[in-house]
Parts: sequence; structure tokens; C-alpha cells
Amino acid sequence: LGLRNLDVITDTLKIIKEVRGETIDIDQVPMDDSQTYELLSAGESIGVFQLESAPMRSLMRSLAPSSFEDVAALVALYRPGPMSANMHNDYADRKNKRQPVTYFHDDAEEILGNTYGLMIYQESVMRVAQKFAGYSLEQADNLRKACGKKVRELMAQEKEKFVQGCEETGYGGALGEDLFAIIEGFADYAFNKSHSYGYGYIAYQIAYLKAHYPVEYLSALLTSVKTNLDKAAIYLNECRSMNIEVSVPDINLARSDFYPVVREKGLENGAQITFGLSAVRNVGENLVGRILEERDTNGPFLDFYDFAERCDSTVLNKRSVESLIKAGAFDSFGYPRQGLLAASESIIDHTLARRREHEMGVMSLFGESEEGPVFDERETISEIEFDKMTRLAFEKEMLGLYISDHPLQGTQSSLGRRTDTDITGLLEEEEGAFRTIGGVISGLDKRWTRAGKLMASFHLEDLASSIEVMIFPKTMEEHGHKLEDDQIVLIKGRLNDREDTPKFFGQEVEVFVPS
Repeated sequence: LGLRNLDVITDTLKIIKEVRGETIDIDQVPMDDSQTYELLSAGESIGVFQLESAPMRSLMRSLAPSSFEDVAALVALYRPGPMSANMHNDYADRKNKRQPVTYFHDDAEEILGNTYGLMIYQESVMRVAQKFAGYSLEQADNLRKACGKKVRELMAQEKEKFVQGCEETGYGGALGEDLFAIIEGFADYAFNKSHSYGYGYIAYQIAYLKAHYPVEYLSALLTSVKTNLDKAAIYLNECRSMNIEVSVPDINLARSDFYPVVREKGLENGAQITFGLSAVRNVGENLVGRILEERDTNGPFLDFYDFAERCDSTVLNKRSVESLIKAGAFDSFGYPRQGLLAASESIIDHTLARRREHEMGVMSLFGESEEGPVFDERETISEIEFDKMTRLAFEKEMLGLYISDHPLQGTQSSLGRRTDTDITGLLEEEEGAFRTIGGVISGLDKRWTRAGKLMASFHLEDLASSIEVMIFPKTMEEHGHKLEDDQIVLIKGRLNDREDTPKFFGQEVEVFVPS
């Protein structure tokens, strides 16, 4: 499989080498690392391959993995086959002595002893078939194929042979019937052990990196999903929950991709990650390359005027510079974004005009230095600033995410009192769950149905997640006027989980006013 996660591992190792000077052989990390198992046992596995879904994290907290075998078992257990027999919960309970370890027959202990009496792998089924139904290796493999292909017709054919085999080996048809009832659940889906160990190994390696090098790992992880804003928002929130600040793309600190902020003394604990310049809308890799080349060659930019003087004219196009300003790339110079946005075009026009004059050999009124034209009279940058919501709206337009702040920051308590669950919790609910959720509207799309009635769709985003919301004509007639981009709202409705992507069908909308 070509997995994005393998690239993330490689990129993380590269960043660790660059930032810390450490060379990590990821295939030689200790498999008994207590810090890694503590992270997994706490369910802190957002961003960890195979182990990041909310139900899986809940299972890990229950299971408390303490060995690599447990990690591999997790990969296999959270599948429809084992889950249909409640094996995922039984494994967790038996491992932690909340439930006694039992075997369907004393002779099964030698086969299932290291999985607490449970058949969680395809190989478990094969060995049981050999031992109790007298199957040959070939016959057991055919049973495995039937399980793996999820073909119930094949399973039905196997049942009679399996039960008869149990009679012939002396274990009895009744046991055969009971055993096959469990095995039949595997027709829904079960992993083989080598597959689980392969996936588990990647999961463990990633968990190790997250436990020991969280800033470097999350930098690489965010870069890997920079075009998938839903995933990026989840990982951004994970950074916040780990007290790792993700900052707007600072023109003097940022690289092309997400990267740890490195000070003169090296990477600091609780360090921040700076947003990648290439992820800014209207600023492509080519322009970023030119900016970084100038910065790396001649040092950090002193201020916006210095940036304008030193950068190639292709960088100084109006759209790209405006995007950088709105994204906060020049915040560290102390300029308010609105003031800089108002003055930037004039500053750049004057810079380019003097540059052209210099190239044509025209002396400026104020003379020139050996390096070229200089500012003797600088355009004044006003101290005016956008209000919070406007500033954040521009930031999200350019970056796809709220970075420097969030419209919901400071409202968590009052919002929590008015809602039944957050969006992450909603996504764990059963199909049709009727709930009240809250968040910020983004990507509002109003459109007319064939019947000539107005409906709407948008994403509702809270601090941790987002979900697509559908507002149908009947609700639209009563509540449509409350819908605006960047508006904070409470929505009462039902979860629709019948398609690949869950949606929320809103029935009531209320503009949220913090209390």
C-alpha cells in the first residue's frame, strides 16, 4: 500500500535531524517504550495510523495496551468480524482482569492462550478448524479465503463440512455449531495476523514519534494534509490540546511547509509550529522559493519596506502580497493587518518605480546607495485594524483555517451549556440521533431546488471538528435569514450517516449570543 503515513514518518525523521541533529533509525526503536504505551493507553492517538478514530481511542483506554501484541490486536479487533462477537470489548476486559479468561474447550488454550481465548485473526480460525474439525492445511486455508472474501455462500457450504468434522474428531456437532456461529461472523471482515502486525508496526512507530517528538511529528502531519482542510483542522486542534502553538506563516520564520519554530538556542519545549508559506492562497511554490532564497542569502527581513526592496518583482504582485498580509505573514513586524493592507500597494508601486528608474540609469531626487534605491520618505502605515471577526475571516480565506484565534475561543463554556454534544461527539452517535450542536458557519451555499424553493448547505465548525449541514426548504423559510458565513449558531437537527460522509439535517437555527 502507498501510505501517506510512510511519507510522514520519513519527513518527521528529516525534521528531527535538521532541528535536533539526531538521526533516528525508525526500524530500531525500542518496542517496549513506556512513553509510547502511556500515550496509547490514554487514547491520545489523533494522527496515529489506524488508531485515531474516536471509538478506537475509547477502546484503547479500555484495553490499555502494554505490549506490541496488544497494538497489533487492536488493529485486528476493531473490524466488523471480531466486533460482531464483541471480541474487542472481551479482549480489553480479559486483559485487564475485568472478565475471566475462558475457552470454549480446554484443548483451545494452546491455540488461543495469547489472545485470551478469543479468535481474533484469520490464523486463529484456521488452527481451530484443524484442531477441532480435522481440516487439512489446504481446507483450513479455503475456510480462511471464504472469510477473507466475505462470500456468505462459501461460508454456508463450509458449515456442514465443519460440523461433520467436529463429529468425526470426537468434539461433537453441538460444539461445531457453536464454533461456526462465531467463525461465520468473520465473513464480515477479519484481518490475518501478518497484516495486523504490519499495520500495527507502522502505528507503533508513529505513536513513538508522537510521544517523543510531537512538534516535529505534527509539523510533518500537518504538511501531509495541507490540502485536506477537515483533517488539518483536527490536527490543528490536537496541537492546541498538547499546548503546541501553531502560528500564522511568519515571513521571517516560516518555510514552504509547516515547520517547528527554531530559536537561536534550538528547539524549545512547548515550541510552536509555523504555518507553511506555500499553503497561503495565491502564493505558489515558485514565489515561496524566491522569498526563501532571498531570506536565506541575505538574512531576515527588517520590516515590510525591506521586504519590498529586496524581493523579486514577481513576488511583489498585488494578489500575493495581499494574501500574505491577510494571512498574518507580516504580523511580527508589528503592523496591523488593515493598516498594512491599505498602504502596501502604494509602497510596492513606489519601490518598483524607483527600481525601474535605477535600471534605466535615472538618478532619484534623493540619491541612491551602493545597493540601489532607498526610502527617504516612507509611506505611513496606519494603526487601524480589522475587528476580530473580519480579521479571522480574511485569515481563514487565505489559510483555510482559523490560526491566530478562533471565533469560538472564550465561548466554550456558554456554548457547552446550550448544546447536547460537540461535533466530534455527534459523529460517534447512531444514525438519526437528534441533537443540538453549535459552531461557526463556513462555506455557506444557498441554492434553489427544482421546485423553486430555497435551501442551503454549509460546514459547521467548532474548535475540534466540522460537519456538513443541510437546511431544507421548510426550515429555510423560517430560519434562512439567520444564516451567514462566520456566524456562530446553534442548530437542532438529526445526524444522517447513511452516506460515506456524515451530514447533519438542521431543523432549527438560533444565532448564538455568548452569556
